[in-house]
Amino acid sequence: MPPGAQSPLDHAVTQRDGATLDMVREAIAHKQTLLAFQPVMRASDPTRVAFYEGLIRVLDATGRIIPAKDFMSSIEDNETGRQIDVLALRMGLSALHDNPGLRLSINMSARSIGYQAWNRMLRRWLDRDATIGERLILEITESSAMLVPELVADFMDQLQPHGICFAMDDFGAGHTAIRYFKDFYFDILKLDGQFIKGIAHDPDNRALTAALVSIATHFDMLTVAECVENAEDAAVLSQMGIDCLQGYYYAAPTTRPDWLKSGQNRAAG
Repeated sequence: MPPGAQSPLDHAVTQRDGATLDMVREAIAHKQTLLAFQPVMRASDPTRVAFYEGLIRVLDATGRIIPAKDFMSSIEDNETGRQIDVLALRMGLSALHDNPGLRLSINMSARSIGYQAWNRMLRRWLDRDATIGERLILEITESSAMLVPELVADFMDQLQPHGICFAMDDFGAGHTAIRYFKDFYFDILKLDGQFIKGIAHDPDNRALTAALVSIATHFDMLTVAECVENAEDAAVLSQMGIDCLQGYYYAAPTTRPDWLKSGQNRAAG
């Protein structure tokens, strides 16, 4: 292979990422973006919703709903990724404004902190509706937070007066430096699904999850187990002291949640 030439696999990956980027750009240009909502249930009473997570979706040229996992890796490091963050925030804040009983988490990344359009959007809605801050949860992945930990900690400190909660998403999947951890202002730790799936029959994952829960307890943080897919895992997690459970066992993300269909928000604040 000539120097600097791409392997067939690298070429295929580049082509795929380029096509994905074009699809997302088209969706943004034609306003074909939306949020899907997934409930996060209280472990102490799995019939009660603690809050909802708003997950960004785009529509492709055929009208199919494409989840973020299928496109985010191709756009997260460029301008399109920043635009998607702004759109997710705008739709989430609008939902909070229109549904006064709703508590909602929205995903963001460290790149959003220095992006003026994202910050303007957040500040504008906080000024418009004083109740939004106390019902908004901003989720930042562990890996994203550790890219610029000092910037993230300062950003969280600035927003504390607005009552906004912060969740560390995918906790355990990244490489959090413990020396930074105590400087953050996270209220919620969402345990990565790799430790949760099949936990009822996996003693190693139970031990790892117990260690993660111990960290959360020490720092007085609420714990959420992601990717809960069956009753056995849910029961074990509840016994371990997990505060909230999220996954397909309870509900898949939907663009038409019950509270939106009926006009009545069922989320428990």
